[in-house]
Amino acid sequence: MSPSPNHGDRRGQRPELIVLHYTGMADGPSARARLCDPLAEVSAHWLVHECGKVEPLVPEDRRAWHAGVGSWQGRDDVNSRSIGIELVNPGDRPFPEPQMAGLEALLRQSMARWNIPAEAVIAHSDLAPDRKVDPGPRFDWCRLARQGLAIWPDQSGDDLPLGASLARLGYPESPARLSAFRLRFRPWASGGEDEQDRRIAAALAYRRL
Repeated sequence: MSPSPNHGDRRGQRPELIVLHYTGMADGPSARARLCDPLAEVSAHWLVHECGKVEPLVPEDRRAWHAGVGSWQGRDDVNSRSIGIELVNPGDRPFPEPQMAGLEALLRQSMARWNIPAEAVIAHSDLAPDRKVDPGPRFDWCRLARQGLAIWPDQSGDDLPLGASLARLGYPESPARLSAFRLRFRPWASGGEDEQDRRIAAALAYRRL
């Protein structure tokens, strides 16, 4: 029996995405209690603690309730199509080394088990740019990419229309999608769209696999 009762059938889908979150709570026990509370109606497949401990909450072949309303690459019902990983972090601090190492080991296993590619490891903020910011600007996506566990631009691309590149990547149509893109790939950037946004997005969207 899984620790969290908050799960259901995958509705004919299989995991094809991995969505990373931070818990936004003070500590691991508080996060675990909420993710296992039937009244909260939220859950995730995995909870990764600051010490690196990886705790299973919902079997990966079941539908956990972590993504909410959102879409990626035109696909809705992300819960049915994804594995949700919660990282214990209140949202205002870096992710410690043991936690990142634990996450990396977990990603290798889950990606191999379901044949999920690096480009399908995404942020909660990617699929829900209007309402979510996790795992936030302090999360080290570049570190994951160096190990083939996520994507990161290794060079600038052509100066192509930003909207087309973001749509090709998977970002849903939203006034907030530039902010979501920057949150992951240029968290230091501000102001309106610029050439570097367009070049980085193009490099990712039209990269050679």
